[in-house]
Amino acid sequence: MAANSVAEHVSECLQLAMLLEVSAYPKPGNVHRTADFSDTRYEHFLASAVVVGEFFREAALRGVLVGQGKLEPSEVGVGGIIRDAVAKVSSRVNGGNTVLGSVILLSPLAVAAGITLHTEKGLSVHVLRRNVQRVVQSTTPVDAVNLYEAIEKAKPGGLGNAPKLDVNNPSSKTEILKRGISLYEIFKIAADYDSIAAEWTKGYPVTFSLGYPYFVSEFKQTNDFNIATVHTYLKILSEIPDTLIARKAGKVRAVEISEEAGRILELGGLTTVEGRRRLTEFDEKLRKAGNKLNPGTTADLVSSVLAVTVLKGYQP
Repeated sequence: MAANSVAEHVSECLQLAMLLEVSAYPKPGNVHRTADFSDTRYEHFLASAVVVGEFFREAALRGVLVGQGKLEPSEVGVGGIIRDAVAKVSSRVNGGNTVLGSVILLSPLAVAAGITLHTEKGLSVHVLRRNVQRVVQSTTPVDAVNLYEAIEKAKPGGLGNAPKLDVNNPSSKTEILKRGISLYEIFKIAADYDSIAAEWTKGYPVTFSLGYPYFVSEFKQTNDFNIATVHTYLKILSEIPDTLIARKAGKVRAVEISEEAGRILELGGLTTVEGRRRLTEFDEKLRKAGNKLNPGTTADLVSSVLAVTVLKGYQP
């Protein structure tokens, strides 16, 4: 496949993953096709997925160049891609932070997919995962500073204060450059309290080891993309307490929500009357708490799972 064709294909797959993730319903506690928040609506997420397409294309194209040996992984500039994508969404969409977490996860995947599709016949999930690790481990201090600027642009809720190199501290960017701390190393600091950072530094375990195989199994059983997506969301939430909720409402509350997600899956989720009833009630309960109990990190992780799924050829 020609470089531009690879880049276009990867971008389409990742945009579709974002669209499918936000459209899945009833996805408890988050925006979906039948539920909005007062300040962030379903159409804001749709618009955001359109806006970021050009940045996924660029990321994939740089991945092809890495595969061709024309660019070093450290020269890809993942942090700059994330920053520019978030900045454009902020200028074009009025719904607040809609993409930061998903773009942080999907940008390295776009680069890795570009490498993989250039060097392999078809897409091997194992090779894709290996290339994602190669991409994130090659990030630089400039990537770290660019990510901090992306966070400043997005103004995400529930960020809290970090014990080291806090993004809210104006001196952090200067210290990062002075000490030569890469973006990968920044995420290693945050991995204990942020699931997105943990994905970066631990080889995308939720994406590849938990979410992707679970989605494939659910899809084969139900032949329903929406059911498979919602069940994958519940599965991830049941096993990985949402770190956004933990920062906003505490770890105990996050664990309680995870336990409820697990019970709904045990009841059959969307495949049984009782499971569907409990899922709808769960969605309503979380939504009544406003943004305090929205499993936003879980939603971002599902977008990463769906990116791999769609890249692999699964279609809604």
